[in-house]
Amino acid sequence: MTIHPSPASSSTALDVVIFGGVGDLSVRKLLPALYMAHLHGNLPAHARIHALGRQTWNRTEFLAFLQDKVPGFIEAKHFRTDTWTSFLERLHFCSVDATRSEDFTTLATSLQPGSDRVYYLATAPSLFVGICAHLESAGLIDERARVVLEKPLGHDLASARQINHDVGQYFQEQRIFRIDHYLGKETVQNLMVLRFGNSIFEPLWRSPFIKSVQITVAESVGVGSRAGFYDGTGAMRDMIQNHLLQLLCIVAMEPPVSLDSDAVRDEKLKVLRSLRPMAVADVARDTVRGQYTAGASGGEAAKGYLQEENVPPGSTTETFVALKAHINNWRWANVPFFLRTGKRMAARQSEIVIEFADLPFTIFGDSPHKSVNRLMIRLQPEEHIQLQMMAKEPGSGMKLRPVSLNLDLQSAFTERRAEAYERLLIDVIKGRLTHFMRRDELEAAWAWVEPIINGWQQLGEKPKAYTAGSWGPAASSALMAREGSAWVEEA
Repeated sequence: MTIHPSPASSSTALDVVIFGGVGDLSVRKLLPALYMAHLHGNLPAHARIHALGRQTWNRTEFLAFLQDKVPGFIEAKHFRTDTWTSFLERLHFCSVDATRSEDFTTLATSLQPGSDRVYYLATAPSLFVGICAHLESAGLIDERARVVLEKPLGHDLASARQINHDVGQYFQEQRIFRIDHYLGKETVQNLMVLRFGNSIFEPLWRSPFIKSVQITVAESVGVGSRAGFYDGTGAMRDMIQNHLLQLLCIVAMEPPVSLDSDAVRDEKLKVLRSLRPMAVADVARDTVRGQYTAGASGGEAAKGYLQEENVPPGSTTETFVALKAHINNWRWANVPFFLRTGKRMAARQSEIVIEFADLPFTIFGDSPHKSVNRLMIRLQPEEHIQLQMMAKEPGSGMKLRPVSLNLDLQSAFTERRAEAYERLLIDVIKGRLTHFMRRDELEAAWAWVEPIINGWQQLGEKPKAYTAGSWGPAASSALMAREGSAWVEEA
């Protein structure tokens, strides 16, 4: 379903209100994304942006903060002094303590009368319900208001359901935008076109033609300043439950009847509900937890997780997860999905690898029996699609060698490609819900993840150590080898 607020060209006013408006997410992602939307004419003419925080700043102090912090997160080629100046005219600071209802009266006086309103909750989830209640009490929620919820949405199924229920008391489901920035990436959205817009792939996009699917989201950085939040959360809750399961859904979903948001999300929900549940024995066999130890990253020494500031001694929080998942339906019968994510890994890299089935027989006697047919979809740091095939080496004989057909999306299209947050914020402003998680999707993801976390607790095993700057514990390679596969960098 798509709601229909006023279009960008309309004279109707728009207020974008960012709770946590001077925090790290706002400075690094949200305000630069809104600047880019302003630069390219994608913000309504009467749009104003309100950054909320506890500071008691006047406008001069607020602008000085913005000037010091935000431009560094905007690409130099896009930063224009005149555009930045006009962008600042849209920005306002309002001193609001999200726990004090009286502060919301002050907020109400700063908003434009009769405006469309987007409330972006870039805060801890524990504040979500209180903020919504205070907005309601101040008369700031109507049929044109929508709310954006940042992850993590809960730490288990019960807490996720509670957040959904409580926020749902104030906003209808079609006005709740649960954001996952991976779904805003150009290559992720291109994946649907690759699958459903090309007749050559759809007949092969199933068992038995696909041998396995790998989904990796690797980070080269450690927990850094997020250690206070991260410890007790871990890689499963922070990454698998949302980012990687959403990517799995897009790879595995059936063709939707249309691009209507509910049609797309209905198909993703079917995938989530078809994931084979894991008992404790499955968890012991098909999952790997890891925690990084001291090593090197980017040519510099890197601390181990237990040496990071604000990490308690002896913490058993995982910074790495690899697991094997199966989908119980005809399309994906017996096709393993390998999911992997971790911090302090060898490279910052996110990709999807479709490994096609081996040849049943080869007529090229001097060549390997195993063909190398992979579709590799790189999400970051660069965005490209690569199809690996076998070709004959030059010269006499019939010796084969893997070669690649490459689609560099940045070279193929000269148009500017918006970053994920910019694209998703524009979707929120335009009321497009397709790339946001629905309530039942979120709860279905937690319903699959929670037994794995409980299984780890029952097993009582500590995470396996891996050296910072590596690709994770050796056990993750063994997990693949048992299925006759290998992670792409090891193949």
